[in-house]
Amino acid sequence: MQITASAISLTVDDVAASARFLRDHFGFHEQMSADGFASLTREDAGVNVIFLRRGLATLPEDQRDVHATGLILAFVVADLEGELARLQGGGVTITMPLTSEEWGERAFQVRDPNGVVVQLVDWNG
Repeated sequence: MQITASAISLTVDDVAASARFLRDHFGFHEQMSADGFASLTREDAGVNVIFLRRGLATLPEDQRDVHATGLILAFVVADLEGELARLQGGGVTITMPLTSEEWGERAFQVRDPNGVVVQLVDWNG
């Protein structure tokens, strides 16, 4: 197997709101979109983020009404404190304050308008 790209697909109620949140606050841009679908990318992210509208007929029936919960969309960043200040200055609510774990991870979280958890991370050591 040769993997040529990676993506994560998240099923949400309002595709446009989640896409706008990643564009406005995290520098993603829309690569493709259609009714009920948006694929966003960044050259440095290593993964596309795809939003699908709940109930979309193209989804398998057992996935149509599932909401993106129980996961964290995490991005490792070079300047965690700088990103925290930038997001706070942009009016984004921090839903988990900056924390440090014993294994060296430091992180904070925000939520997009659909409740998708976005975590910014760096590693000590």
